[in-house]
Amino acid sequence: MSLSRRNFITLAGLGFSSIIAANSLKNYYLRVAHGKPINTNKFGQLIPDPNGILDLPKGWKYKVISHGGKSLDDGTIVPPAFDGMAAFPGKNKQIILVRNHELSPDSNYGVNTSPEYKYDPIAKGGTTTLIINPDGTLNKEFVSLAGTNRNCAGGKTPWNSWISCEEDTSISTIKYSEDSEQIIKKHGYNFEVPSQGKITPPHPLIQMGRFRHEAIAVDPKTGYIYQTEDQNDSCFYRFRPDQPQNLQAGGVLEALVIEGMPKVDTSKNYPINQPKSVQWVKLETVDPDEDTLRYEAQQKGAAIFRRGEGICFSNSEFYFTCTSGGNAEKGQIFRYNSTEETIALFAESPGAEILDYPDNLIMSPFGDLIVCEDGMGEQFLIGVTPEGQYYKLARNAYNNSEFAGVCFAPDNRTMFVNIYSPGLTLAISGNW
Repeated sequence: MSLSRRNFITLAGLGFSSIIAANSLKNYYLRVAHGKPINTNKFGQLIPDPNGILDLPKGWKYKVISHGGKSLDDGTIVPPAFDGMAAFPGKNKQIILVRNHELSPDSNYGVNTSPEYKYDPIAKGGTTTLIINPDGTLNKEFVSLAGTNRNCAGGKTPWNSWISCEEDTSISTIKYSEDSEQIIKKHGYNFEVPSQGKITPPHPLIQMGRFRHEAIAVDPKTGYIYQTEDQNDSCFYRFRPDQPQNLQAGGVLEALVIEGMPKVDTSKNYPINQPKSVQWVKLETVDPDEDTLRYEAQQKGAAIFRRGEGICFSNSEFYFTCTSGGNAEKGQIFRYNSTEETIALFAESPGAEILDYPDNLIMSPFGDLIVCEDGMGEQFLIGVTPEGQYYKLARNAYNNSEFAGVCFAPDNRTMFVNIYSPGLTLAISGNW
């Protein structure tokens, strides 16, 4: 549970002494947030892995369940660039993972399948699906989306599908012969991937907007979908579907405006832990020919965020990262409360030694954010407590590639994460 207004109201109901205690906690949090963050070894020091893959706290274990370059069920190669991912319940206590592959047309390898299941025949990105047995062994691994570009992150829906996001707004022009007509394929869309069953023909979710998508999260109460954009001058978007479980039916796309602060650049000198009321402005040209959606949003007063990336939902609040935001340009984490319609800067990295380019993130079963680093040098999974303390939960001992796709199994007993390159999917068990 975070130290939000909701918590302080609850404490206030216990009496005057509780109000004082709550304010003390709030002031403590502000001191931590404004000064150098206090590190904590919540789960103990990381123990060097003798196999040189993943350093973890004492007593924790990991298992490699998938490796880029090996074979899928159909004999094709497991594509590299493991990125965003989510876990779903399967049959007979199996776990299903749907995993993105952030690949471009010029990549050496791609997500391969039959032409009828490709959105764009020359695009190499997409998703693969892993079915994991209760004992942790891999049962199946197959392509579930193909013909898309730079599938970076995405998000899980309450109806157990995966929204895969293209972080690319290129346009493919395909001509199979001199006599054939040109086929134009625009990119920069979201695609819905069912967690159950086999691959289906892909269809872009055009009304969710064409831009450099990064990630999404769904409010289960309203069905509204919140979206991040990976640009230095990105915006924060909301899609209100006409039919919450039928995204192809369309809806309304909006951008967030902070009241009294039109077009504010949140990346520098932004006040921490000060909730600001927001409004949402409707966007008209949701499928522009160029990558200009954010410009329409900003003309209408939308706030500017520096490289919006991972997003997760917990208790009416959405946490999202801005990878290079903040005065140190090493990352920020914002918190949007969909009930109170407010946004606040939850955390800001003072330097790479604390938090280095936060990317994908998830709310853990024990109430801490788990954040994937995508910076320079050593890469860590970083825990952030509700009080603003940081700790290292895991270290990539394999190489300096980023962590990505962190998520928890439906029973919360296993945490999954990817090492982006050359592609490792790991299952982690610990004493949380």
